[in-house]
Amino acid sequence: MSTLPRSVVIKGTGSYTPANIKTNDDLAEFVDTSEEWIFTRTGIKERRFATEGENTSHMGTEASRRALANAGIQASDVDLVIVATITPDMPFPSTACLIQTQLGVSNAVCMDIEAACSGFLYIMEVAASLIKTGRYQNALIVGTEKLSSILDWEDRTTCVLFGDGAGAAVLGPSDSPQTGLLDFKLGADGANGEVLFMPGGGSANPATGASIDNRLHFLKMRGKEVFKLAVKVMEQAAKEILEQNGLNSDQLACVIPHQANLRIIELLSSRLEIPMDRFYLNLEKYGNTSAASIPIALDEAFRDGRINSGDLVLLVAFGAGLTWGATLVRCP
Repeated sequence: MSTLPRSVVIKGTGSYTPANIKTNDDLAEFVDTSEEWIFTRTGIKERRFATEGENTSHMGTEASRRALANAGIQASDVDLVIVATITPDMPFPSTACLIQTQLGVSNAVCMDIEAACSGFLYIMEVAASLIKTGRYQNALIVGTEKLSSILDWEDRTTCVLFGDGAGAAVLGPSDSPQTGLLDFKLGADGANGEVLFMPGGGSANPATGASIDNRLHFLKMRGKEVFKLAVKVMEQAAKEILEQNGLNSDQLACVIPHQANLRIIELLSSRLEIPMDRFYLNLEKYGNTSAASIPIALDEAFRDGRINSGDLVLLVAFGAGLTWGATLVRCP
């Protein structure tokens, strides 16, 4: 009788961002804003926008190919594909099924999970839990977003924040309980759903002339409320996951936060008493890529040598829903 895996490890990561770069000055040409206004309030200097043909599934597929290559895994070996996105190519079929087809994966269970900017942490725990049943060996998890498709260019407070991109990771079983994905702390509060949402496009507000005229198919955000809630829930999740594992912040080699706003991250750094030089940041060049944010940063942190074997890493995020989460990773 086979034994169940004791832990789940990250076998490889990959990311993809479009080549089309839009700086703050580029946006200032058609949005009532300026480079200084955007940067001082967000810490963002530029972002990537997908061009024609670069759909959410396409970007997710490219990130997945890189993750598989990094892991030394063939597409045919993947038996589980889970995608986190709020900007699917279409309502159905799932983006996971589209990526499955584009990769040539033939024998995998596929599903999408929607938890906005927290999405990658959500699918990471779901995939890890399924792997621990012993039924899956190679799970491909993907955070991919084409947020440029839902931005309201008449709302300067939100349209300047976001970018497009994708990140992926391959997860698999391990017999070492001291390495891999050590623990998760996820949460949600639907009562705060309307601080960040898109009202149109679903069954409540399907596409009509009126819904289009009223701009219901664009992202809506109450920025000040999101800021306060983001800091609160990320601080809470980070402290709880460290406490329940008998750890303290001094033991963290690196913190990879959701890349939403530099001021949010700076305040989180202060609240957790973790210096900013231990936070991995890339929002200056990508902006907020929602579910792709954490996996892009995770992949870059590995490639940049910011995290190495044996390092204890904290992933922490918040997103629409309201959702949030924290994950502890011990790099193998």
